[in-house]
Parts: sequence; C-alpha cells; structure tokens
Amino acid sequence: MRSVRRFAMVVVALTAACSTGATTPEISTSPASTSTTRPATTSTSTTTSAPAAFDPGPLQSLLDDPAGAGAFSGVVLIGRGEEILWTFAGGAADRERGIANQLDTRFNLMSMTKMFTAVAVLSLVEDGLLSLDGTIGEYLPDYPNAAVASAVTIEQLLSHTGGLGDTFTEEFGEDPHAYRSDSDYLPLFVDDPLLFPPGEEFRYSNAGFAVLGLIVAEVSGRDVHQYLDDVVYGPAGMASSGAPFIEEVADDLAIGYTTRDIDGDETGVLSPNTALMPGRGFAAGGTYSTAGDLHRFAAALLDGRLVDPSSVDLLITGRVRLGEHASYGLGFFDRIQWGERVVGHGGGAPGGCTSLSIYPDTGYTAVVLSNSDSDCLAVLDFLATNPPR
Repeated sequence: MRSVRRFAMVVVALTAACSTGATTPEISTSPASTSTTRPATTSTSTTTSAPAAFDPGPLQSLLDDPAGAGAFSGVVLIGRGEEILWTFAGGAADRERGIANQLDTRFNLMSMTKMFTAVAVLSLVEDGLLSLDGTIGEYLPDYPNAAVASAVTIEQLLSHTGGLGDTFTEEFGEDPHAYRSDSDYLPLFVDDPLLFPPGEEFRYSNAGFAVLGLIVAEVSGRDVHQYLDDVVYGPAGMASSGAPFIEEVADDLAIGYTTRDIDGDETGVLSPNTALMPGRGFAAGGTYSTAGDLHRFAAALLDGRLVDPSSVDLLITGRVRLGEHASYGLGFFDRIQWGERVVGHGGGAPGGCTSLSIYPDTGYTAVVLSNSDSDCLAVLDFLATNPPR
C-alpha cells in the first residue's frame, strides 16, 4: 500500500527546513503579466540603488556558481522597507514550453499560505468576531467531532498546539485533484482523536489550518479566498496572489518539478508535480504569489496596514519553543540567525521550496521561491550565516 504519510513527512520536513534556513531542521511590483518565451537556462539579476551596507556580490556568486547553487530554479529578492535592493531569476518555469522563470513568475507557496490565514484570523479578532481563547465549537457549532470542537482553541490552531494531525493521508493520495476547499479535507481527519491534550505539545498541523479556513469563512460570511483578497492581498497590493485551480495554464505560472513520487520516494526521474498537487490551494497552503508580492506583504505587515501593530506582535512573537534559537508564534516562525532576528514562514513539498524571511530589527526582507524539490536550501543556508545587513 502506498504510504502518503511518507509524502506528508517530506512536506513537513521541507517546510521546516525552508523556515529555518537549515537543511537539517530542528523540528519535525506590478501585476503578473504574460511572459515572453526565452531559453529555460536564462538567468537575470538586477540591483537597484542598494545602500553600501548591503553587498549582493556573495549571493550573486553563489547563484552563478554551478558548484554552489548554480542549478537554482526560481527567484530571489532582497529588499528593505518598500525598496527592492536586488533580484535574481533563473531556471525554467515550464520546461516543456521553454518558458523561463522571471521576476513576475507566480510560484506555489506551499505552507507559506499559513501566514496569510493567520493575518486574516487576527483581523477578525480585531473586529470582535473571533477570540483567540474561543473554541472551534463556538464558531463551528456543527463541527462533527464534539470532543475536539469543545477542547481546541483558535490560538492553539494557529500555534500548532491543538493536537490535530495532517491532511495528506492515504485517502488524499487517491485523488489529490479532488481537494479544492477546506471543507473537502475535513473527512480526512475530523473523526481522528487528538494526538495530545491541547496546549501541551507542538505538532505541525495542516488539518488545524484547514479548520481555521472553515472558521474564517463562517465568521466573515465570505469564501476564505475572497476574505484573503479583501484583508491581505488587496491592502498589501498583492495583485498577483491567489489560489488558481490546478487546471490553469499561464505563461507566468511556475510548474513544480520533482524526482519524488506520491509516497515521497525518490524516482530518479524529474517530472512535473501536477499529479501530486491538490485541485486548489486552501487555508493551510497552495497560494500562488510572486517575489514582489511577498516583499509588499512584508512591508504592509510591519507598517501595520494589514492588522494593528499589537496584532503583528502577537503573530510574529514566538510562544512555542522549537529549539535553542527557534520558536513558533501564530502562523509565523520566530528565530535568531547569526545574531539577527528573523520571522516568516517557509513552504515545501515535492516540486516546491519557498521562504519569506523578514528581519524586523533591520527592515530587510529576503524572498526565495523555487519550483524544484530543494533548490532553495542552499540559498537559505547562505542567508542563515550571511543575513542582509
């Protein structure tokens, strides 16, 4: 029998790695436009009025060096405040059609979507429609598992301490494209008992964020994607962000390429990951976005344009210790790397490796988006010991 749980472990491991910038994790500008076709091996980089304190040379050398990260397929952006300091684009967005990755290419963010969902939840808290101490059952009175509904709070869902499990089960693997909304995932986990008493442990949980998506929709009266448009993407100017259906084909949409199968096992053959992906993204993952949009998100978040500064502090301040220098807040990782505080989130699955790193003390932002299994890890390892400054 195929073990999709191994696939889920690959997803969680890559997500943690992309979030910490370590290959061994401590824990388990403008709207996109149609790109022109050019050789898939083309790479481009730009520097725009970077201050003397920031030198892109070492990172450029890493990406240009075939022995380093020269095979990198994706986009890297370094910014400070609202200013973009340096960008790099390389590799293929669509190998079959010979379309190269460009700065406006949309990538599957995988679990980075959790940041957006968390911001949406805090906006509802500010509006008095949700309470972090409220339980699932208070907002979803018909939730099928009464024991879970009465025990798990919104805060625990946001911090992965509620005891819920995963969405990538054996049943998911039978027809991934059938999953197109948060409610589609509910039968995969809703009857399962909690893995531990709520609040006592940390267990990364896609299921918990699927439940948050249901709560956001119920309380706001809007589809979760529409609510994210209204309170996150729109206010931040993220015109190229959203959750396309798996059938969409566009020149600015990166196809993921992987050598893994549905079990997470290595095949030795590089193939599109389309067959492994859900039919559409949901509250736990699968949003598509560009490097520029993510840079705008970081600036809008820190400027208090999405939620109040006090809510930003709640989101990005670690409350669950994951290691000596890493913790988890509410939908955001919070860690110390080379003396710098870094907050944000990563995403990973076969055919995708992504990360947003926000340096709140210095105002820098680093975006790394790749449509390959683990291309981003070499870049994140570099940034872990060479933060922009």
